[in-house]
Amino acid sequence: MKQRGAPGPSRPTESSEAAPVQGNPMRQLLLDFTQAPAPTFANFVPGGNAELARALGAAVKGDLAERVIYMWGESGAGKTHLLKAFAAANRGRARYVPASDFTDAGAAPVFALDDVEKLVDAEQVSLFNAFNERSFDLLLVSSNAAPRDVAIRRDLATRLATGLTYRVLPLTDAEKRTALAAHARSRGFAIPDEVTAYLLTHARRDMGSLIAALDSLDRFSLETGRPVTVPLLKAALQSALPLEKSS
Repeated sequence: MKQRGAPGPSRPTESSEAAPVQGNPMRQLLLDFTQAPAPTFANFVPGGNAELARALGAAVKGDLAERVIYMWGESGAGKTHLLKAFAAANRGRARYVPASDFTDAGAAPVFALDDVEKLVDAEQVSLFNAFNERSFDLLLVSSNAAPRDVAIRRDLATRLATGLTYRVLPLTDAEKRTALAAHARSRGFAIPDEVTAYLLTHARRDMGSLIAALDSLDRFSLETGRPVTVPLLKAALQSALPLEKSS
């Protein structure tokens, strides 16, 4: 793969002839499309969630007095991304756990729990007791509804509402287009509007997956000597199953 700034041919244009392909970049592209990068704060696009992002950053530094941060919102808005990024940023102090794997909230000083509404009653009792016994220093929790509406025990919901509560707002399509255009510029090319529109229509719509798709398409462009266009994207995907969209 050509490196930015290294001697060699310039970026492919519409009139470029296809360069010989080494290995199987098509296969690699398809693999990359289905494997989003590890969630981090750096690859999270905040959009309308800047205040939440600042609160999480403060929590990582230990500058937050509250014991609970409660995030809620629709599927695909970025809750799981933030939970995993938060756990990773805490470098061993935090543990990310989806509700399906919940066992003990006291297993780590910082606990990142996804989909709290999916806990069964006994697990909700366990979390309630861990909260009262101060078994953890900080709990970051996600749900599909605000504390007053979430389908869990009222005593637990009340405890979870004692800290900071944020609704995670999904990015608008306009914000996604702006973010993708900025990311493309950082890689040294301009993404055509029709390519962005095609990605937003056919790819998974969370930003992690969209950024991964754009990175893969850029690499494929350099490896094949073809410009980033909708035909290139279609060619790369023609043998793959349709990409799953976020709900």
